[in-house]
Amino acid sequence: MSEQRRAHVMPLATGIPGLDSVLGGGLPEYSFNLITGGPGTGKTTLAQQITFANATSDARAVYFTVLGEPTIKMLRYQQAMAFFDPEKVGNAIRFVNLSGQVLQRDLSSVLESIRAIVREVAPRIVVVDSFRTIVRAAGTPASGELEIQSFVQRLALDLTSWQATTFLVGEYNEREMSDNPIFTVADGILWLSQGVERNSVVRKLQVVKMRGQAPMPGLHTFRISDEGIRIFPRIQRQPSVLARRPVRERLPTGVPGLDAMLGGGIPAGDSVLVAGPSGSGKTIFATQFVAAGVTRNEPGVIAVFEEHPHEYLARARLLGYDLESMIQEGKLRVLYLHPLDLSVDEALTEIQDAVEVVQARRVVIDSLSGFELALAPTFREDFRESLYRMVGALTGRGITVLMTAEIIEAFTDLRFSPHAVSFLSDDIILQRYIELNGRIEKVLAVVKMRSSDHEKDLRLYEITSHGLVVGSGLREYRGIITGVPALRTAHSERRAGLTEREELVLETLIAHAEATPENLAQATGLRRTAVLADLRRLVQLGYITRTAGSHTAVYRPSLPGT
Repeated sequence: MSEQRRAHVMPLATGIPGLDSVLGGGLPEYSFNLITGGPGTGKTTLAQQITFANATSDARAVYFTVLGEPTIKMLRYQQAMAFFDPEKVGNAIRFVNLSGQVLQRDLSSVLESIRAIVREVAPRIVVVDSFRTIVRAAGTPASGELEIQSFVQRLALDLTSWQATTFLVGEYNEREMSDNPIFTVADGILWLSQGVERNSVVRKLQVVKMRGQAPMPGLHTFRISDEGIRIFPRIQRQPSVLARRPVRERLPTGVPGLDAMLGGGIPAGDSVLVAGPSGSGKTIFATQFVAAGVTRNEPGVIAVFEEHPHEYLARARLLGYDLESMIQEGKLRVLYLHPLDLSVDEALTEIQDAVEVVQARRVVIDSLSGFELALAPTFREDFRESLYRMVGALTGRGITVLMTAEIIEAFTDLRFSPHAVSFLSDDIILQRYIELNGRIEKVLAVVKMRSSDHEKDLRLYEITSHGLVVGSGLREYRGIITGVPALRTAHSERRAGLTEREELVLETLIAHAEATPENLAQATGLRRTAVLADLRRLVQLGYITRTAGSHTAVYRPSLPGT
């Protein structure tokens, strides 16, 4: 009879955002579950939120309390939660205090009290909080273990036969999992934990065990607010994301002159990294990108980490982009994600929710450096892995993701963020300052486009009253990557056998008359290994000579003006 009943059980929705996804579709009905963890991790809140979500006048719940404080005191604290419904107390949910029986150290009496009330109420949900208090109060060390094991097995058998979904709440540590009988008997085990690092507190949930279902593995962060508990499931990268995508539509960037450099625009569903120093126009670029999408009926989401949305919207308004109207029309959402204990999964959940609301096709993350600072310290260690999962989850749905990142390294290093996240970008657009004719100018280059051709030129661009505008190329200059370009001369053009980088090293050496590899690396902004390779070839071609010094080699031009 029991097997026949269990074959037709239906999943029980927990009523806790994100938890059903983690559980693989909700809790198995009539299951015997353990909610455990350290003090203050949210065990009672979790149990009560599930209870209030499921209890009705037709499917009632019984909540047994075994606490050092009266039930009314516990309820007083829970009244602050949005899920708390006073109309259900005493009607749909019956609270029963077992402190008296527990203090008498009589497990048989406790079990009989539970049985009697369950027979009377015939509840759909049964919670015993705190079950660990019963165990600690039971018997002597000599007889306690056998008595507890018998008590747990009888309680589990009774509750499952009464077709009640049961939750036992208690404090346990990981060492007890291997030898405590309750972990063997339980159908499901939800383990809650919290960690403190610097000034941040991070709470996590793990489904250690769930019979009959395939829960999502790993640790899942959650937050307790006035709304109750909300779980942020770990991002699961779907196999379809890894499949080779067909030729896709090109999306305009909204930046005049840039689409031509990109071969017609950004391929839909790509992840794009816009990297540049402070003040180079990364945020303006992102604004133009989103606004261009809205004009094409491609709604967007902007996740802001460095400035308040009001400032963001005001800046866009000065450029002629009315983002407020786009928000009012339901075509744009601007999110401000700036708590100092944020998790990547929480950020993605917020972004995905906004994507669903407006059916977004374009997402902007501005910026990665601000995103990293908003994360709790414990998540910064896995920043690259988490970001990879997050971007994959969005682009896997065909959404085009544009991320901005501030860089301070030399251009030739091609380091686009402190965490080297350029590998997760399909396309990379680089911005840089240079000194040109005594002025600071801005140049832009398309460094990478995965599976697509693009222009290789460096182009000047300006930030105008209407946003970024890409201008002419700089082919008449050499040494642009050093930040101090110089006009090509007829003499340098005749050195057809040299690469541009070798020519740069040679011209720098001519200007210094003599130099070490370290001097040249510092003057050109190139890596020392690259300079050494160029110097070896210049020596072979006869352009320069090498003299062994006491500590390092010294190089000189073979002839003045070579």
